[in-house]
Amino acid sequence: MNQTPAWDHYRSFLAVVEHGSLSGAARALGLTQPTLARHVEQLEAALGARLFTRSPQGLDPTDPAQRLVPHAKTMAAAAAAASRAVDGDAATLTGTVRIAASDVVGALVLPGMLRDLRAVQPGLSFELALSNEASDLLRREADIAIRMMRPEQSALVAKRVGEVMLGAFAHPDYLARHGTPDLPDDLAGHDLIGVDRDLSALRGLDVTGFPLDRASFAYRLDNQIAHIEAIRQGLGIGICQVGLAARAPRLTRLFADRVAIPLETWVTMHEDLRGDARMRVTFDHLCREMAAYCRIA
Repeated sequence: MNQTPAWDHYRSFLAVVEHGSLSGAARALGLTQPTLARHVEQLEAALGARLFTRSPQGLDPTDPAQRLVPHAKTMAAAAAAASRAVDGDAATLTGTVRIAASDVVGALVLPGMLRDLRAVQPGLSFELALSNEASDLLRREADIAIRMMRPEQSALVAKRVGEVMLGAFAHPDYLARHGTPDLPDDLAGHDLIGVDRDLSALRGLDVTGFPLDRASFAYRLDNQIAHIEAIRQGLGIGICQVGLAARAPRLTRLFADRVAIPLETWVTMHEDLRGDARMRVTFDHLCREMAAYCRIA
């Protein structure tokens, strides 16, 4: 290594990896293409490794580049966390809080909760990192996370708020057209909404009597938000969070005694943030609101 690369060089490198071209990365970062190309060249010189090769599809990361990506992402998360740290006053309720959650929780559950919090704390702003992959709070990819699993890292403040329950649901209009099955065994001939390629999602149903065969599904999709919307639009019978099914349009629950899948739910944050007033008030608010959501039956 000839010299220590600047953070801007790593940021440009990550943008090229994500967008597959200098032009796409330059647009994303608001830089000129020559500037971005220079950053990549300087990073290659500093590291003594070629990071990209040209292909008909654009720029492909080399093996050294692939090994560099997770480290660069850690740097990006740390840089973003540093920006949030100086964005507001740790002793007052001002500044930005970054919250990680699953697609469904982040898109359909959290917005109302954060709206209510901002109504009483207008100095707060929020960033939502939505993914079904768990964010790493130790690397500061987010400040607070809503997780459907018990946190394993010891350096976290974690509170179990209850269990989000999954059940089988259908829109009343669908049931009016096709009839209401009494048991999972009665689903033959019904339109079922299920997975496409993510067959791991079937594991939670293996003791419910709900059909597990991908071929049984009339509508196959892996996006969970689209799955819920398909149920709401009356396309068929599918799996939905009980709390979401209670909202308009209200869905009808089926086989409540057979299809009841609990998702243990935790609100977590890094222990270093417990003294930050904006983080603490957001954490406490989400604990209360998520606990209330878990109690919906």
